[in-house]
Amino acid sequence: MSARLDGMTFVITGAAQGIGAATARMAAARGASVVVADVDDGAGARTAEDIAAAGGRATYRHCDVTDPDQVRDLMRAADEAYGGIDVLHNNAGVHETALGVPVSIEEMPLDAWDRVVAVNLRGPWLCAKFAVPYLKKSRHGPSIINAGSTGSWVGGMSSLAYGASKGGLALLTKNLAVELAPYGIRVNCYCPSATETRMVEDYLAAGDDREARLRTLARTQLVSRIGQPDDIAHLVCFLASAEAAYVNGAVWLIDGGSLAWRGTR
Repeated sequence: MSARLDGMTFVITGAAQGIGAATARMAAARGASVVVADVDDGAGARTAEDIAAAGGRATYRHCDVTDPDQVRDLMRAADEAYGGIDVLHNNAGVHETALGVPVSIEEMPLDAWDRVVAVNLRGPWLCAKFAVPYLKKSRHGPSIINAGSTGSWVGGMSSLAYGASKGGLALLTKNLAVELAPYGIRVNCYCPSATETRMVEDYLAAGDDREARLRTLARTQLVSRIGQPDDIAHLVCFLASAEAAYVNGAVWLIDGGSLAWRGTR
């Protein structure tokens, strides 16, 4: 049975597409109210509208997670719209290859490094900082769920800033879990491998043969395919639910088995 989320309010960053949008739709379908946050106003508003059209409760809010004022306003708006915050899903992220700059250690511009770390590590810290006062008031088993990566566990090519920021996020998760445990706020992190999102699509499109690149990615997975956003959304909704009440400070791999071996299929 799917975990119910009735009466809960989710704030989801990076929710205009991909894993964030899938989680927003799934959480709403299971009874939650959802605040969709993103910098892509068109896609973000459409996600909220689609949820409402399906009978769910959702609103869109523009938010750059690197801007303290916008993050503070996001949490305040969620509280005003739905009477509190129960789940913060820190999903917004960026990879340096999407910035259109050289990514080697010698050539990567400082501002590109700073941007990736600001979105992927400082952003979740800021969101937690301003969400915690509301989470402390929750009566629905409050939690923070962070979007890590297999890059939180192992190194990779062209991923210096991304890997460092996602590795840091795994440890931020554990430290937040320790600090917030006295308030009953659980903090967990999930780490997907390649998933069919805009970030991965940008990678696939960057080569001469998209399908060959896709096959290469799929061969690293024991399940012989890359992930779908709904695969990850199922885990997020579980971690947010009462069924995960004993799960805290955990860093979950959800990677199709890609880190369980060293081969390709």
